[in-house]
Amino acid sequence: MIAMIQRVTDASVVVEGVTVGAIKSGLLVLLGVEKGDTDKQSQRLAEKVLAYRIFSDQDGKMNLNVQQAGGQLLVISQFTLVADTKKGNRPGFSNGAEPAEAERLYQLFSEQCRQLNCHVENGIFAADMQVTSTNDGPTTFWLQV
Repeated sequence: MIAMIQRVTDASVVVEGVTVGAIKSGLLVLLGVEKGDTDKQSQRLAEKVLAYRIFSDQDGKMNLNVQQAGGQLLVISQFTLVADTKKGNRPGFSNGAEPAEAERLYQLFSEQCRQLNCHVENGIFAADMQVTSTNDGPTTFWLQV
């Protein structure tokens, strides 16, 4: 399971002209689910995302996590994160979980973050989404469990 996280000042997702999720300050989480990923990995990744200290403290150092900084999450499913790009000029997606399992784990990850007392907004699984964000820093990290 992979999470590409970006510290943002705002982020939103639009599907068919309708905003389905939006946050102010927080993390844009692009989530990729691979074959063999488990509920336990989802829980570990949720805990890691929420604990990751990439927000500035009063001294300007990255010492605060998203909740300490008063931020929220916008979680977007993104199967392209699990693409095999080692050979050729076209990505391979054989590493990706089957759609039903990927959606289940995507929803589970979001719910686990909510259970850890974080406000979570979502895109729509497998939809054609337009995601807009203002990356703060820019600050982007790749987390994998």
